[in-house]
Amino acid sequence: MIRRTAILVLGLSVIMLGGCLAVGGSRTSTAVQPTTGQELIDLKRALDCGAITQAEFESERASFLSCSG
Repeated sequence: MIRRTAILVLGLSVIMLGGCLAVGGSRTSTAVQPTTGQELIDLKRALDCGAITQAEFESERASFLSCSG
């Protein structure tokens, strides 16, 4: 049971670290650029929680959409 729990914790740690795992003293990582869709989702979340204003949302949204097309 303890071994199974340890494996589960290790797996969750790797997921939380974005899949980066040190192997043999070296790190393997991949920089992932968010998609335009993810950027828009994040922007909407910022608006919904009050981190940005409606005007800022509209301006950033227009910027994302003009760059993606």
